[in-house]
Amino acid sequence: MVNPVVFQIGNVSVRWYGILLVIGAILWIYVFLKLRSEKGISEKDAWDYIFWMIIGLLIGARLFHVFVYNWDYFSQNPIEIFYLWNGGISSHGGITGAIIVTFIFSKVRKIKFYDLMDIAVIGAALLGVFIRIGNFFNQELVGRVTDSFSGVKFDNYEGLRHPSQIYSSFKNLLLFFILFNLRKIKNLPSGFLFWSFIFLYGLFRFLVEFYKDFPLYYGLTTGQYWSIPLIIIGAIMLGCLWKRKYSQK
Repeated sequence: MVNPVVFQIGNVSVRWYGILLVIGAILWIYVFLKLRSEKGISEKDAWDYIFWMIIGLLIGARLFHVFVYNWDYFSQNPIEIFYLWNGGISSHGGITGAIIVTFIFSKVRKIKFYDLMDIAVIGAALLGVFIRIGNFFNQELVGRVTDSFSGVKFDNYEGLRHPSQIYSSFKNLLLFFILFNLRKIKNLPSGFLFWSFIFLYGLFRFLVEFYKDFPLYYGLTTGQYWSIPLIIIGAIMLGCLWKRKYSQK
């Protein structure tokens, strides 16, 4: 396996995870700025939104990871809550943080919520690609034991494991391409991209979780239980949008 630490300056370690997180964030910003004109969002509003969105994503993603997945550890090591470069963020929490920030920002700037989210989710999917590759280099969120050709030997883990981080990265890349091309459909209802992201993310995440070495509760992982509401709500909202679209014809 690749050493997760690229280089070290004193007591500070620069990890692949941190580098990939920055690359993903830059690409998200680039995509958002390229697509903002499609929704009539000014450059100033776009940059202000990017600033607050990054804060919302990081806070939501980190707090969800800390309190939902690893509170036993962080309650004993509270200072490490701030060590984002070591990895440990939750996509479910990131989505929650992003929605809250976007709702507040849309109200303050008088911009439609869906105008922001419909393009924000496209780059967000791309950001997820690099975060999961970072998880792979960090050798965290490893998969279950396997004897398949895709098995990878992680340090401090017995046997070959599914590279579930790479599976997650691929499903995020697939989600990016779906959303990027879906937006080209004429007269697509406002909010359709956002709810497509919610539905597809929940569905893909639910499937990938079967390969992760996480504790099971009544046959499912915590991530799968959190994905079920995304699938259900996303499907309902997509149905409502299409029904509203055709009822207006």
